Amino acid sequence: MLRAISLFSGCGGSDLGLTSLGVRVTWATDIWQPACDNYSLNMHATEVVCADIQNIKHFPSAEVMIGCYPCQGFSQAGRRDPTDDINQLFRHFGRALRRVKPLGFIVENVVGMTFGHNRELLHQQLALFRWSGYDVHWRLLDARDYGLAQERKRVFIVGTRKDLRLQYAYPKPTHQPGGRRPWTAQRVALKGFPLWPEGDYDPQPLSWYYMSRRRRRDWDETAPCVVSHSRSVALHPVSPSMRFVGPDEYQFITKGPARRYSYLECAALQGFPRSFRWVDGSLPLKYRLVGNAVPPPLMKAVAAPLVRLLT
Repeated sequence: MLRAISLFSGCGGSDLGLTSLGVRVTWATDIWQPACDNYSLNMHATEVVCADIQNIKHFPSAEVMIGCYPCQGFSQAGRRDPTDDINQLFRHFGRALRRVKPLGFIVENVVGMTFGHNRELLHQQLALFRWSGYDVHWRLLDARDYGLAQERKRVFIVGTRKDLRLQYAYPKPTHQPGGRRPWTAQRVALKGFPLWPEGDYDPQPLSWYYMSRRRRRDWDETAPCVVSHSRSVALHPVSPSMRFVGPDEYQFITKGPARRYSYLECAALQGFPRSFRWVDGSLPLKYRLVGNAVPPPLMKAVAAPLVRLLT
């Protein structure tokens, strides 16, 4: 059985995808205590170290290493400052690579990494990982193409140790519009949830900025990208339809109550099983845990070809 260690693990979405392939995640780390607590609540066989990666000097042995370093510096919704220190956390992933020397690794990050000045940061990461002894490739993937009922585009970097001379191939899409298996509608992912789950969704008023975008999609469409800030979470399809009325302005077509997705619905759109547990805490905290996570089925899709190569 392959062993894996996980850096910048969050609540455990990426690791859940890896364990579903039979990989044993022995060790995980994150700096945010609620994420560590939520991880431990569900992944009992993994040692969880809650610490700043910069202070971790030793890493356990493993055949696989995964990491999803924070994305605020790359995010379209973030500061997008190439000089931000948070953009340099990939160097600690590289440091761990050189210490552990796993057979292969996987990194996930936001699509903003491919834009403008951030593209140079992407190239720096690829160069560092290659210098560390790995054949490295990257690709932009959309969760909709792999069965999730959510539009979510993310960059995945996969590397295999050069001495192994392996050829990793990214998974082909399993779902496509008009294909034998079309994109999954959000009605499928949300089936069985109550339409008005009081206390589980952010009830704050919808600001003018919120109404500047089409925040609602129909039941038979995929959902918009799940985000980590509760006020920015998209509208549930039980809400009235929206229409464009001018630059940066949408209105509801009919009167009636509207609401954001609940945090549990966001978790379902991310591909978490409904048995996955969430720590007690505020709604914003739960939304953040869910929105920052890697969808487990997407990590499973990316990791499956690597696991086959290494076993």
